[in-house]
Amino acid sequence: MAGTTTTTMTASPFPTVDKCASAGRGGDTVVADLDGTLLCGRSSFPYFAHMAFETGGVLRLLALLLLAPLAGLLYYLVSESAGIQVLIFASMAGARVDDVEAVARAVLPKFYCSDLHPESWRVFSACGRRCVLTANPRIMVEAFLKDYVGAHLVLGTELLVCRGRATGLVRSPGVLVGHNKAAALRRAFGDAAPELGLGDRKTDYPFMRLCKEGYVVPPTPRLKPVPREDLPKPVIFHDGRIVQKPSPALALLTLLWIPIGFLLSCLRIAAGSLLPMRMVYHAFTALGVRVTVKGSPPPPASLETGQTGVLFICSHRTLLDPIFLSTALGRPITAVTYSVRTANSAQHSSYDTELAYSSQVTR
Repeated sequence: MAGTTTTTMTASPFPTVDKCASAGRGGDTVVADLDGTLLCGRSSFPYFAHMAFETGGVLRLLALLLLAPLAGLLYYLVSESAGIQVLIFASMAGARVDDVEAVARAVLPKFYCSDLHPESWRVFSACGRRCVLTANPRIMVEAFLKDYVGAHLVLGTELLVCRGRATGLVRSPGVLVGHNKAAALRRAFGDAAPELGLGDRKTDYPFMRLCKEGYVVPPTPRLKPVPREDLPKPVIFHDGRIVQKPSPALALLTLLWIPIGFLLSCLRIAAGSLLPMRMVYHAFTALGVRVTVKGSPPPPASLETGQTGVLFICSHRTLLDPIFLSTALGRPITAVTYSVRTANSAQHSSYDTELAYSSQVTR
């Protein structure tokens, strides 16, 4: 799998990153790899799995999972770039570029931010100019790197696009691995050699040799990532349908659960729609939906007594609010749900608005 190599660092020509001083680096330029270097995790599969599921749903995630063994074989037995190319093709072929960008902005930053390598981040954040050089598609990582870790330049694999859709192939010179990384660094910096180069495997050595200093990041099991409070910008909003980084095993379990989950959701919908209101709360509990009610529900609104009002709720899944509010109150309610999803990038910003009106929402 791309990024899962565990090559030992005993024969490395570079010292380990813990030997790198971070004081007085404000005027230096650092160039760092991503998976296994700036991130603790050495595998990029979880992020490709997120991309596959969010842009293509279950079928695309299934295709990625089926092709993952082939990607691993190519990665270890043929070349790193061949394995990564399979992951790119499986997760993005035919996807709209706008959808890929939306997932990169709204979904992936949460998972990237929870996996920052503490030693690499110590050095990377201390430098005045920061560049990331990665084999991952640039469109997939640029939003996170620029918006959340302060990267000034992101050099990554460029997707081949046709009529607004990713073809699953990459543009020349191909996947940025090995000497392609070194060539990309030369094109970006010319004869001005960056002060620091950070990498984690032998294929990073070519670009690290172009830097004045090079440090290698050794694999460290059970490494504790950088705490959220130490990041320059917290992830305030997170979209997406998977709450954990999907390893191959977790992705398989997710796919196996979907048929069961679909049947269970049908039962829950039927319970909320067909049963008497006084029984809905207990039916939800029996079907695994936990609704916690604190205090006594207020009486129904009445024009005669003057007991009226409007309740405003701000949450992630606004369309579910009326259902659970009605369950907690034990009576049907009238509800208006309104959600605004904002997507910003360096090039453009767009607003997608959904308005849903539900009268007597549980009936």
